Amino acid sequence: MDTAFLITAFVTLFVIIDPIGMTPLFVALTQGMSPQKRRAIAVRACVTSALLLVMFAALGEAVLGFIGISMPAFRIAGGILLFLTALEMLFEKRTKRRADQAEEAEEDDSDDPSIFPIAIPLIAGPGSIATVILLAGQKPGFEGLAWVIGVMLSVILLVFLMFLMSGILERALGRVGTNVVTRLLGMLLAALAVQFVLDGLRGFGLAG
Repeated sequence: MDTAFLITAFVTLFVIIDPIGMTPLFVALTQGMSPQKRRAIAVRACVTSALLLVMFAALGEAVLGFIGISMPAFRIAGGILLFLTALEMLFEKRTKRRADQAEEAEEDDSDDPSIFPIAIPLIAGPGSIATVILLAGQKPGFEGLAWVIGVMLSVILLVFLMFLMSGILERALGRVGTNVVTRLLGMLLAALAVQFVLDGLRGFGLAG
């Protein structure tokens, strides 16, 4: 398997899912809960989001073909979506939006935020769904799908580990550290998003 593809897949999914940026929200949503309950919520959220992303990676391109959307067109649309996500990260709008989603979940008076909003849409959101479909489309076949799923599961495993170490990580990075990391990841994601758009244009024969 192409090492460059694996690195690109890992970096893209890591930036989109953003385990570091999600950790403070996990702390807020599970505030006052026992370590055992926090661990159970982390397990449910990560397993649910992983199953959803596996489903979209495996069936996403088939669904697109059924409704008449070509893979190059989806690459361009996905690249634009990822670029908008990068802009949100660069200007701190993404953190605010995720915090608003967390507040909405708290207003629902639910004591289990594992499915909503942690699994959906914080982990398995539009950006990560589009990304796994795009990556699976770049490497057709069972082997390519297996690598994409493997990379995705490794990122979700990192999310789980971050959730388990959420209190320590939040104290170590601090607010300033988290903001710096988020902006750096946003710049990287913007470049990857442009590459997706160029790949889509190349698929239409519009770019060399």
